Amino acid sequence: MSLRNYNDTNDTALLQKFYADGNNEWLGVLLERYTMLLFGVCMKYLKNEEEAKDAVQQVFLKVIGELRKYKVEYFKTWLYMVAKNHCLMKLRDKGKYTQELNEHTIAATADSTEITKAKEKDHTLELLSVALLKLNKEQQLCVTLFYLQKKSYQQVAEETGFSLLQVKSHIQNGKRNLKIQLERLQQDE
Repeated sequence: MSLRNYNDTNDTALLQKFYADGNNEWLGVLLERYTMLLFGVCMKYLKNEEEAKDAVQQVFLKVIGELRKYKVEYFKTWLYMVAKNHCLMKLRDKGKYTQELNEHTIAATADSTEITKAKEKDHTLELLSVALLKLNKEQQLCVTLFYLQKKSYQQVAEETGFSLLQVKSHIQNGKRNLKIQLERLQQDE
């Protein structure tokens, strides 16, 4: 059976196959599934399309190496954290985050309500990124292009090959499903 026939197989089953035989093609199926999500996460942090594309490739390489060392159970969540940490390290290396933010440092520059608001916003963004993972591929793609990359409906249609009506539908349904997933994630905390 061709590996392409495994596109509908869940993440856990694909990981088990990878751990059983070490075949990187199982990872290829998994990573292909989350390429747009990774790109969206990298765009969120790096705010540069070329740097984000490079970061996605670097995350792919890191994932291949790390999965050989560690047993991962929740692939989507783990992959998101690997991408986020990679981007934060790139920003630190560029000098954008030269100082670790901690309670003491922040308290010296802002009052407690600003700190609370900043933490809540960051937490919501993290939950939103996890919720984005739970959308179907079409919704993920359209929502990422429209909201994160600021593309117009027409540009999204041209890039994806979807009709304008399909793009609007995927964005509208994706936005609704994001809200539902976000509420579920908040309830689970």
